[in-house]
Amino acid sequence: MATEASLLRRIADLYIEGFRAMKVGRQLWLLIALKLLILFGVMKILFFPDILNTRFDTDAQRSAHVLENLTKE
Repeated sequence: MATEASLLRRIADLYIEGFRAMKVGRQLWLLIALKLLILFGVMKILFFPDILNTRFDTDAQRSAHVLENLTKE
């Protein structure tokens, strides 16, 4: 058990020290994170609108619609 914890600690230290030592890598990771945030934000708005909130007024109507569509043959 102690050797497993030591191994996990050494692996964690490897990654922590690696990220601390990065110069250009930090900027690249920041750029990647920013691109993903923009990409998924745009996709959510354009491709995944909240249809149930626009078509139905109450939770009961929404749940009935979902149940009806899930149980179709």
